[in-house]
Amino acid sequence: MYVKNISLLNYRNYENLNIQLIKNVNVFVGDNAQGKTNILEAIYYSAFAKSHRTSKDKELINWKKDNAYISLLVGKNRLDKKIDINILRDGKKAIKVNNIKVNKIGELFGTFNVVMFSPEDLKVIKESPTIRRRMLDMELSQINPKYYFNLVQYNKVLNERNIILKSKIFNQDILEVYDMQLIEYADYIVSKRLEYIDKINFFGDEIHKEITSSKEKIEFKYNCTVNLENFKDNYLQKLKANVLKDRERGLTSVGPHRDDFSVFINSIDTKIFGSQGQQRTSILTMKFSSLKIIKQITGEYPVLLLDDVLSELDSSRKRYILSSINDIQTVITCTGVEDLNDYLDEKVKIFTVSNGKVLN
Repeated sequence: MYVKNISLLNYRNYENLNIQLIKNVNVFVGDNAQGKTNILEAIYYSAFAKSHRTSKDKELINWKKDNAYISLLVGKNRLDKKIDINILRDGKKAIKVNNIKVNKIGELFGTFNVVMFSPEDLKVIKESPTIRRRMLDMELSQINPKYYFNLVQYNKVLNERNIILKSKIFNQDILEVYDMQLIEYADYIVSKRLEYIDKINFFGDEIHKEITSSKEKIEFKYNCTVNLENFKDNYLQKLKANVLKDRERGLTSVGPHRDDFSVFINSIDTKIFGSQGQQRTSILTMKFSSLKIIKQITGEYPVLLLDDVLSELDSSRKRYILSSINDIQTVITCTGVEDLNDYLDEKVKIFTVSNGKVLN
């Protein structure tokens, strides 16, 4: 899987952009705040219909215009895909795949797969559990549409349950109806998250050893707010046991929306005791494991997006990345190519970005 062509119209600082990418490594070079990340963001948006930087779509539109437009031509083993997205300032968006309208965002997932690695990801280990859950959910949603459906339904039921909890006129019978729905969706979500963590451990073991010259052993562990043995029964018991506390707070205190995962290196929790280098290597291991998981499930590698992350890594981590992308279309942003010269061969296309203009 690879991006053949990307066109942008009124997208952030690009009034009109049309460029062709190569199957191998594409490097966008330029000073900060020139528009390099905007290109990666548009590619990412074509996979998820959302930005990795903002939750407000109107921020993607050039401030002088009423809408922005992204068009992506994706080469695939079986059938090429053309993704067209029109983003309107009122918050709406119109999505087409091969000129067929996409009615729900979930229908877009899996059309085009990406794995993004950005400087913000380097903080994932020590930041809020919300960020780690989001990372899991995004990765799972693009390879499993049913997961995304269950996640959406779970969140709907969760919100409705919380409304009941906050209501002055409390109805236990109605609450129990929502509890049973919540449990069914939660059971699927947690089971798929556990499977995904198992896959990350499987691929991550060798990846991490290679990065660290076998000096470190990594392990990812899922932290569930409910005992996993007899999950449905235990979740129901916890929901009932926490009703008074949940009513006081007006929210549901247990479930997948509260779960987390931890990373251990040589049996030590990296969030608490890991060095900055170990935390960064953990995320690198997770990202490259995701590449392999997607390849295993879909038969094709996703597109790898590296947003100004190489300058944040030491030589051994940088060497691992650049020596591992031979079969993967990679789009890199950086302020200079000097550090890349030792690792990249002739299969590279360099673009120069300046003030919303791209030259190659």
